[in-house]
Amino acid sequence: MKNSLQLIAEVSYSLNFLIYVQNIFLNQNEDKDNWKFPYLPTTCQFRNDFLLRYRALWTTVTKRISENRDIDQDIFYNEKHLFYQELFHVNDDNLTAFNEIYDSYFTWWTSLAGGFSIERAMGERIEHIYHDVANILLEERIIPKKPLNIIFIYDDPLVEDSPLFSYFAVLSIKECMIHYEEVVARIRLCVE
Repeated sequence: MKNSLQLIAEVSYSLNFLIYVQNIFLNQNEDKDNWKFPYLPTTCQFRNDFLLRYRALWTTVTKRISENRDIDQDIFYNEKHLFYQELFHVNDDNLTAFNEIYDSYFTWWTSLAGGFSIERAMGERIEHIYHDVANILLEERIIPKKPLNIIFIYDDPLVEDSPLFSYFAVLSIKECMIHYEEVVARIRLCVE
């Protein structure tokens, strides 16, 4: 049997934007020693049920991207209102704060320090993941039916029990570096 695993690894505009917003939310209630990137002095009012809405939005966006990976940038650019309306109290001051957050993220993400750096940082790691998953599939005599899509995010999501989708996985840099064995096992479960 020959290795037939195809793997597509990329970063997500939308999911990383959700991480960015999540970290701003978390920073508003954390000590300085526990702040996450980004720290922005912008104050905004998140919805009282932010965590519940965040989990639902994370699952929805992840599912949509898992079904059509080309939709990611469309969600980010053309459904910007979705992030605002779901996660923030809707008022003029918050809309201004949200637009500042959106612009800040976009500036970082499209710079060499943003999405490009994440892709480059994960380059060697994804090769190891590919070889380990491919070897497991060969040992188990499993022939993949379609390419495996892996999305990288820059920080861990609040959604710890993120749903698994067929031939699709979302991985944080930290997971890949610190919990490598668990990552390989989780990715294996995505391949039917």
